[in-house]
Amino acid sequence: MTKVLVIDDSAFFRKVLRGFLEEDGFQVDDFEPLSALEVLERARAFLPDLVVTDYTMPYVDGLAVLRMIRRHGPSLPVVVLTAYRDPQREARLREHAPVWVLHKPMKGEDIVKAVKGIVAGPAPGPAPA
Repeated sequence: MTKVLVIDDSAFFRKVLRGFLEEDGFQVDDFEPLSALEVLERARAFLPDLVVTDYTMPYVDGLAVLRMIRRHGPSLPVVVLTAYRDPQREARLREHAPVWVLHKPMKGEDIVKAVKGIVAGPAPGPAPA
């Protein structure tokens, strides 16, 4: 069973995404990090196959999450969700490949579809629009 770690400051979004992912057969752990170090600790404890994280959160941003995930697993796929289209930010994120950037708003079903494609697919390419 594929394990997905969901990181987001919205409890509602985590619950909804967890429901969609579990319904599709994924094992899910989700939380709101209060520090970047907490991300590393959670990844080491859960051992995810893929991470889905929001970019904008009050205590830690998506780039800090990504850097901590890279300490845990240099090749662990990461999906970063963001409402802002910023090519420079996205380029910085992609320096920590494999990374996919998905733009909000997205339906839960669409995120699950993207996660399934990433898990099944070969190497990361351009982020879906």
